[in-house]
Amino acid sequence: MPRLNALAPAFEAETTHGRLALEDYRGTWVVLFSHPADFTPVCTTEFVAFAKLAPVLKQRNTELLGLSIDSIYSHLAWVNAIRDKFGVEIPFPVIADGNREVASLYGMINPDESSTETSRCLFVIDDKGILRAMIYYPLTTGRNTDEVVRLVDALQTTDRHKVATPANWNPGDKVIVPPPRTVEDAEARKSLGYDCVDWWYCETTVPNAVSAAERKG
Repeated sequence: MPRLNALAPAFEAETTHGRLALEDYRGTWVVLFSHPADFTPVCTTEFVAFAKLAPVLKQRNTELLGLSIDSIYSHLAWVNAIRDKFGVEIPFPVIADGNREVASLYGMINPDESSTETSRCLFVIDDKGILRAMIYYPLTTGRNTDEVVRLVDALQTTDRHKVATPANWNPGDKVIVPPPRTVEDAEARKSLGYDCVDWWYCETTVPNAVSAAERKG
């Protein structure tokens, strides 16, 4: 099973964009997500939503990479069907993981839910190849792609400014300053202009990585 803040499991696999390896994405953030099966309604809505999300994530130096255990021929036929029936081009690669190699590395198959399909799993991998977040959904529930963008924004903001993000945080909201580790640090922060409720809870504002205009675009 993958572990947070460890190197993401390496792989090389056949995709709808040719053979790709995770190492090919070094220097770029990756949102790797699995879906249960091609030609299924909920998965189709997700692929349409992720296709619309792709340029938004690209502004954040982040690429999408899909996966299921269907064949490459099934993937290609489904991608074409989405284009023809829904008018949406799928711009990101989709891994054909017929031997379940990648799915096994990432714990994407949950036998208590289904032994023949990958669960709705999502992994955020940073530009250094470190696994930063994991989200699992049941087969019956489609993902909220706005939350995927919010999660990437939060992680990148955390890295850039060495802060934490509170519940329901969105870009532009105040962030949380890490608690002080010494008495001296606690005293020093009084002069730093933070908005403090108490010595252990202080907030501040930081610049957005992507401007509001870019986010709308």
